Amino acid sequence: MSATSPARRQFGDGPLSRAAARIHTLLVVELLLLLTTLPGLVPLVLLGRDASNLPLVAVCLLPVGPAVAAALYALRHQRPDLTDLRPAAVFWRGYRANLPGVLRIWVPALLWLAVVAVNLAHRAAAGVPSWWVAPLVLVGVAVALGTTNALVITALFTFRTRDVLRLALHFLVRTPGVTLGTAALLAAAAGITAVASDAVLALLGSVLVLALLHIAEPMVDTIRKDFTA
Repeated sequence: MSATSPARRQFGDGPLSRAAARIHTLLVVELLLLLTTLPGLVPLVLLGRDASNLPLVAVCLLPVGPAVAAALYALRHQRPDLTDLRPAAVFWRGYRANLPGVLRIWVPALLWLAVVAVNLAHRAAAGVPSWWVAPLVLVGVAVALGTTNALVITALFTFRTRDVLRLALHFLVRTPGVTLGTAALLAAAAGITAVASDAVLALLGSVLVLALLHIAEPMVDTIRKDFTA
């Protein structure tokens, strides 16, 4: 072969190999998502769908935040080469690195959402006037969307917690496409839970996280360009 001949394609860099690498990564991340959320998932599935269980639901969701952040990290840093895949190692690296920062955001967010949900579910008993329903719903939606942005930012960047929160709220307005896409994704997740079960939602975890990563891409690119060295 002459020196000017094009180099032979190496194993692992073709379209089929890239597709296989993506599927393999999704499957591994899905298994790790199930593993890390299992302590909360099992009691969550067993809980009855009653408003009195809302505080327990919040407790069961505690493992979800760190698991989702680790999945975001693993999918963002996945290798396209089928011969050099290490999604499990990347997942655990992201889990350990992001755990403190995620918990500082995730725990207060769950507390806020639990308070809002309990007040809406027991509005009469709590003495909440009817005109408070709309503001409470708006607060719940804003907390859910802002927390989702914050999880993405914490998973992919290293900022102080207060800066993460500022950026998360800032990008709710600055990137309306991301906000609407995230809202649609959260609505789809809620719909799956309502129609099927929490277990079905968990089985789709890695696909939903990948969708969130694609939706948040404009926000991630802007943060990288404008807020990192």
